[in-house]
Order: sequence, then structure tokens, then C-alpha cells
Amino acid sequence: MLLFSALLPPAQVAESLRVHLEPLQAEVTEPRWTPPAQWHITLGFYGDQDDEEARVDWLTAALAGHHAPMLRLEGAGTFSRVLYLGVYSEGLTELAAAAGAGEDRPYLPHLTVARTAGDVPAELPGRLSGFVSEPWTATEVVLMRSERTEHGARYSIVARFPLESHRSG
Repeated sequence: MLLFSALLPPAQVAESLRVHLEPLQAEVTEPRWTPPAQWHITLGFYGDQDDEEARVDWLTAALAGHHAPMLRLEGAGTFSRVLYLGVYSEGLTELAAAAGAGEDRPYLPHLTVARTAGDVPAELPGRLSGFVSEPWTATEVVLMRSERTEHGARYSIVARFPLESHRSG
């Protein structure tokens, strides 16, 4: 079982992305398109771990006092057989660092929309580059469990960690 922390897009953002991707998915069937139920923005990846309780305790302390960032999806790119949408936000990199990102490699905030066996077809990032989501506030971080099944990965939420709202004044 793999564990990771993430931000989940709200239903209205996921729906607008699903509608935007639908014609492209019908036309280009080669990539394995990520189902909307699995869309997330990874903060920290913890790998194969059996002690969920210890990770919950660690995240509770690590995320205490962090503010809810405003996010938007915009632009597209690829890395190691992944097609993704970019994620833009002030404060997201700091939140991800608190959750353990950047320990092995620089943090690249993204939402994976497809995976391929080989190189991502060169035209796909350009075909997605025009998508810009409405902005949203990520009010919580979730600890996710990923379990391999014969039908692919199955994600489930282990714990939720509320983020503090920004207060003016």
C-alpha cells in the first residue's frame, strides 16, 4: 500500500476539466486517461508504508497553522510518460514542503490527466494548453492510500487535515 498527501479539485473544477477532455479522449485513445475520481495534486509521496497512524500524526503536526491556498489549473506539460495540467498558486510550494515534497527532487505542482507506455504524443500538451480552470481554495489536505488491484490503482482517503482560512484585517 502506498501513501501520499494531496489536494483534491472541487467537483465544479473536475467537471469542467472532464468536459474539456472528453473530445480529446474520444479522438486520442492511446494514453491511459486518468479517471476523474483519481485526479489530485500530490503534495508529499511517502511510498510503501504500513503505519498509517504514524503518518497521520506526522501530518497533523507538519500541517498545523498552514493556510488554505488559492489554486487554478492552467497549461500542460509532460514528464516520464505523464501528461499533466499545471497548478498555479501562491503558497502551494511551502505547503507541499511542509507535507514532505521536494526531499528527492524539486516539487512540480501538477494534476496527472494521462499516462503512456512510451513517450507522450508531442501534440497533446499543446492541445490542453488552452484549459484554465476557475480558481478555488483548497480547504484541506488529504492523506491517500493507493492499492494495486487487477483493474489498476484504487485510491481511498485515510485522513483529512483542514487548512486555515486567510483572514483579512
